Amino acid sequence: MSILKLENVCYRYSDADKDDYVLKDISYEFDLNKMYAIKGKSGSGKTTLLSLISGLEKCEEGNIYFENKNLKNMDLDKYRNTNIGIVFQSFNLLPHLTAIENIILSMDIGKIKETDKRKKAIELLKNVGLNEEKGNRRVLKLSGGEQQRVAIARSLSYNPKLILADEPTGNLDKDTENDILDIFRRLSHEDKKCIIIVTHSDNVANNVDIVFDLKRFNNKI
Repeated sequence: MSILKLENVCYRYSDADKDDYVLKDISYEFDLNKMYAIKGKSGSGKTTLLSLISGLEKCEEGNIYFENKNLKNMDLDKYRNTNIGIVFQSFNLLPHLTAIENIILSMDIGKIKETDKRKKAIELLKNVGLNEEKGNRRVLKLSGGEQQRVAIARSLSYNPKLILADEPTGNLDKDTENDILDIFRRLSHEDKKCIIIVTHSDNVANNVDIVFDLKRFNNKI
């Protein structure tokens, strides 16, 4: 059974012409225990699609369902803080905080009830290959690959079923990209999460279960 369903989703910018859609009649389903890549050229609507799935943009035409619940009828702040994790290309970590503090802050925002949040943050960092010593460093003292690991750990702080990643390896070298892909693959296949990655990378696309090509899809319309 799908955890996420897109039904005839259309989107156009507010200042666009009536028929000038970024996305048009997109219907697709995403399952747990699977790792997906969304590909397409710049301007094809990849990041817009993630914004719609995460509720950061409203789906004016068509519907998006999470666990059979229409996003239009959901508390979207609660949805983002409890049901989905988001990982960005630029990491979006607070640079003046340590890695551990960034994760604890995420737990605080999500109102996670955890007896020892620091201990939990350290466990999450170990789960993505970082030790406590790295966790105590301010994020600017970490490499790009290490910062992305922290960002993934942060996205796991409230144990979401769905993880959205927007070009998560775009700023990383190939070896580090493969390390990050290994983490996502384990989260998908072992922890049974649904991973959706927007990417330009052929290497990423070649290492997921299913590739969703927006250009090919839109050409059918």
